[in-house]
Amino acid sequence: MSDTGTKQAKAVTRCGGAGGLWFMGFIGTLTYFLHVHSGTFWLVLVALWKAVFWPAYLTYYAFQAMHV
Repeated sequence: MSDTGTKQAKAVTRCGGAGGLWFMGFIGTLTYFLHVHSGTFWLVLVALWKAVFWPAYLTYYAFQAMHV
């Protein structure tokens, strides 16, 4: 049997434009941390780790400064 007559629901995501901004932030911090931590393989992994998790550290210390 053919299912050409049935309609399937499609998920539509709206207000998702901040992903590109976060990606640009990731690329920028990765570039910065690679410049600072260049040398060995392990230092490059540290730079990658910092570039991935910097928003969490930023949020944590911002909340800490605001006494939340």
